[in-house]
Amino acid sequence: MSILEIKSLSKNFGGLSAVLDVDITLEKGELVGLIGPNGAGKTTVFNLLTGVYPVSAGKIIFSDADQSTNIENCKPYIIANLGITRTFQNIRLFKKLTVLDNVKIAMHKKCRYSFISAVLRLPVYYSQEAEVDERAKALLAEVGLADKVAFIAENLSYGEQRRLEIARALATEPKLLFLDEPAAGMNPQETAQLTGLIKTIRDKYNLTVLLIEHDMSVVMKVCERIYVLDYGSIIAEGKPEDIKHNRKVIEAYLGGDI
Repeated sequence: MSILEIKSLSKNFGGLSAVLDVDITLEKGELVGLIGPNGAGKTTVFNLLTGVYPVSAGKIIFSDADQSTNIENCKPYIIANLGITRTFQNIRLFKKLTVLDNVKIAMHKKCRYSFISAVLRLPVYYSQEAEVDERAKALLAEVGLADKVAFIAENLSYGEQRRLEIARALATEPKLLFLDEPAAGMNPQETAQLTGLIKTIRDKYNLTVLLIEHDMSVVMKVCERIYVLDYGSIIAEGKPEDIKHNRKVIEAYLGGDI
């Protein structure tokens, strides 16, 4: 069963076509890669899928619990409420807040107490805050940050900040997770840990994952299928082994004939 169908998706910036007639289908529970050279349009696709940019043409259909919703040009908060979330190529944390508070911020749906209950510190406020605290700490333990809950986010290492961003994404209880270059800037040890983490969270939380990544060792190890984007268009799709030997893909990455 497909959870996401992207049909003839296009995005124009003035006279430039950044994304052109892209078709992508994600089956529920899949872990799929979206790769391509710098400037191929990968992050633009993510921005279209999450409502950051308006769509110039095409359809984006999200399906969940036998209900399909066209989400092209929806506001980001509507898309997030449906169960679609992402991380960013450039880390976007609340750097002056604690690690724990960064995760709790994403759990607003769990907090159903009223403004008055919060101001007066009524019992419902304390009980729900305790639940949120417990859940946030469990997610931080999941990504290996159990001992860093009180740290200020900007004081974490780069790799730890990446994992914190993943924990915050999981806090929204997504069904579909977009990871934009999660291994960027990581050392080999951190990359190896991330590879295992992506597989673990996909299986544990029954997620569908679409991954943008330049580190081919990560892509080949975790992805079950791969789409290749070049100059805004899909030039190949298939299993990792097929993509590795695809002539068009090799030419796109080498910048010429082989």
